Amino acid sequence: MNLSDPHELATLLEGILLAAGKPLSLERLAELFDEAERPEPGQFRDALAILALSCAGRSFELKEVASGYRLQIRERFSPWVGRLWEERPQRYSRALLETLVLIAYRQPITRGEIEEIRGVAVNTQIVKTLMEREWIRIVGYREVPGRPAMLATTKAFLDYFNLKSLDELPPLSALREMEPEPEPPVEVAPAAQPPRDDLDEDAIPASIQALADRAIAEAGESLEEIEGEAGEPEKPREETSFRSLLLELDEMEQGLKTDFDDLLDPPEPSEQGDESAEPAAGPIPVVAEQAVEPAVAEAVAGADPDDEERALAEAMREEREALDADDDWPRR
Repeated sequence: MNLSDPHELATLLEGILLAAGKPLSLERLAELFDEAERPEPGQFRDALAILALSCAGRSFELKEVASGYRLQIRERFSPWVGRLWEERPQRYSRALLETLVLIAYRQPITRGEIEEIRGVAVNTQIVKTLMEREWIRIVGYREVPGRPAMLATTKAFLDYFNLKSLDELPPLSALREMEPEPEPPVEVAPAAQPPRDDLDEDAIPASIQALADRAIAEAGESLEEIEGEAGEPEKPREETSFRSLLLELDEMEQGLKTDFDDLLDPPEPSEQGDESAEPAAGPIPVVAEQAVEPAVAEAVAGADPDDEERALAEAMREEREALDADDDWPRR
């Protein structure tokens, strides 16, 4: 191959750039040739110019970027070529793009200066993402308290945006005109409304209500039958009030025995024993009732109430002592 011929050298460079898949500088292209056959830098430029002209009317073009020369698909074909890859093109937030623009147009710039211009704090994740993409780098530190890092763009940033140098950056006025218009709202079909909880009985069709009633009837016993099987609820126990206790005591006092004459004669023992004996109806012991004599009763009847109580108590005490002394007296 005659490498001194610019057309043949252009054909060779086309193959090299297609195989490389990335930009190659003139120095890198020269390293691919031996010293004896290495073309001069001027010969490389002539061959690249011929290659650029030969791309006219074709789907790809020769593009010079910051890192060198590369062959790339023309921009108008990118919507169709991009469908070869399943992954969608990455989208960036407005905050990230604003930070990148400030770094590109005001570099070198510190993070604090970016925050002062934007009026909001710069998220650390934004700076980290730009550095991972190799679009920005730290070029030094400003000699101020704290020595903040100064940020600037890289060649990878220029390559990504098809720029040879920062001089090819569009003016800021052009960026304002390129601001995308708001997208029209997408009409979405109304979703199915959830069932309302506030529906009244009138909204239920009669046919559905009839089916529901029939299903309830066929299910088994009615609610009344179920409640009947469960039994009547136990009535709450009535609490005894103080008034009812007083009434009960009055009734007991009215039934007290006042005539003790029938108790003077000792009762004959019976076979039934204590079972036929009537219990005492009052708080006075039965033994005291049997021991009261008619004379004592008459004396008590003619006395005052207080004297009556004292006399009755004294008589009961004396008779109890007499009964204790006489073991032959029958006791109940």
